[in-house]
Amino acid sequence: MPEDLAAALAEVRTLLLDPQLTRAVAAGRRRGQTPSVVRAELRPVAVKAGPRLQIVTSDGARPYTRNVAAGAEAEAAVDALLTEPFGNWHVETSEGTVQVRVTKKGDAQVHRAGRAPAHPASASATSAPTTVAPVAPPAGSAPVLSDALMAGTPADVLAHDRRKEHLLAPGDPLFTATGASAAKRRQVDAFLRALAATLPEGDLPQPLRVVDLGCGNAYLTFAAYRYLATRGIEARVVGIDVREDQRERNSTLAAMLGCDDSVEFVAGTILDAAVDPAPDLVLALHACDTATDEALARAVRWQARWVLAAPCCHHDVAAQLRRAPAPDPYDMLTRHGILRERFADVLTDSLRAALLRLNGYRVDVVEFVDSRHTPRNLLLRARRTGAPDSAELRAEYAALTGPWQLTPKLETLLAAA
Repeated sequence: MPEDLAAALAEVRTLLLDPQLTRAVAAGRRRGQTPSVVRAELRPVAVKAGPRLQIVTSDGARPYTRNVAAGAEAEAAVDALLTEPFGNWHVETSEGTVQVRVTKKGDAQVHRAGRAPAHPASASATSAPTTVAPVAPPAGSAPVLSDALMAGTPADVLAHDRRKEHLLAPGDPLFTATGASAAKRRQVDAFLRALAATLPEGDLPQPLRVVDLGCGNAYLTFAAYRYLATRGIEARVVGIDVREDQRERNSTLAAMLGCDDSVEFVAGTILDAAVDPAPDLVLALHACDTATDEALARAVRWQARWVLAAPCCHHDVAAQLRRAPAPDPYDMLTRHGILRERFADVLTDSLRAALLRLNGYRVDVVEFVDSRHTPRNLLLRARRTGAPDSAELRAEYAALTGPWQLTPKLETLLAAA
């Protein structure tokens, strides 16, 4: 439900100046307005001079870091940031998380997780507009940043090299809304880390157009949108699933989560669902068997700049291995069923990577999550370079498929495109 923006920003101010702050990010832009910086990150740090609030801002090319002292200096710095027309605020404290997204109408969509304080009751529509004057602290709010800033703050929070446990908090409302299990949350978080390592800091289309192929219950669809928003990346995300009832369910969730203006769902097949304009980034998490091939073929057809696909089962090549004799001297690789299945997994994804390279992509094949969370933990991560194929690449591919008498599904789909 939309809330008053001034009241929401007053709540953010309270949290930014609270001793329990661990990290905050401001990014994105409001409709028709552009902040003077593209991103701001705040967190408490311990330096020789004492506790400070570190503020790192970026103009899109390079970061600028400053450490402000408690009291008036920190308040002034926070108030200056709150007057900027950022489209999103993400604030983490030791007690919870608050996320604020400014809608096209200028209201606030607020998501709270954990034990973060409720929005201040004293803030009202009569508060000064944030684009004119700094937001004043609400009556009865928590104490502002003081010399006790670090009191009760764990040492690992203050350390500059602390390990970030989650890109999205496990208590994020999207996980509750989608019904994601702990195992699914870990898979999604690991996938987002791969996404973070893939996208460059700059040179991103505005908005970034994302498609999640075979989205199912849309765990990844919503998580990708939320993560991109925390990075200050304006995104338009489309989730595709063949089932109409899934489209209806996921569209309802998007409205409930307040992101239906940026996240939409389409019912259709991976190969034929209508998506216009073509996406910049294609995601596919555990699309079964040849559905992964369909996702990769569609990405190539779109000439998507980035592709991240985590395959699921591999039946197609395994069936072809059963039908044809193994070339000498490799009969032992396929003599036993379990070995043949595992060999088919490796062979399938090796051929997928080769075909992507033949179609102008640079490809990495990596493990994106520990195998104890899912045995399907391989990720094909591709970036379009536009490099032409070569006789050497074609010969290498033919030398592998020919003796094994294989025609991978992705090869067939790309030939038909």
